[in-house]
Amino acid sequence: MAMGSLSEEDDFNPEINTTPLVDVMLVLLIIFIMTIPVMNHAVKLDLPHAANQPNETKPETINVSIDAAGQVYWNNEILDQSQMLSRIADAAKVTPQPELHLRADRLTPYEKVAQVMAAAQSGGLTKMGFVTEAPK
Repeated sequence: MAMGSLSEEDDFNPEINTTPLVDVMLVLLIIFIMTIPVMNHAVKLDLPHAANQPNETKPETINVSIDAAGQVYWNNEILDQSQMLSRIADAAKVTPQPELHLRADRLTPYEKVAQVMAAAQSGGLTKMGFVTEAPK
């Protein structure tokens, strides 16, 4: 008797029997074929159509310009410091808050630009943008 060898009497078959697997798959296929039309069944209705527009109020744009001499313009109207502060305070109370577009001449002293920015911040305006021109 040899150890580790298979005798001819042992009926060892290494192949997998796939018949039960095929039977289960066919049963599942039949179940899915029968249930899919039931899932898609719905009551057909002719629903009314309606359109709505959101009520978004776009904020006003305020153009503040500063020329080379340091003169401040509020929408093309010349202002002094006290008038500018009162207009900024009035604009800060409006809902939605307007956007301040700051245009400054190339030769404007930075001190004047910083004063306008500080007045806008202390007055309560939170939206400010700088307007520049693209190089030609």
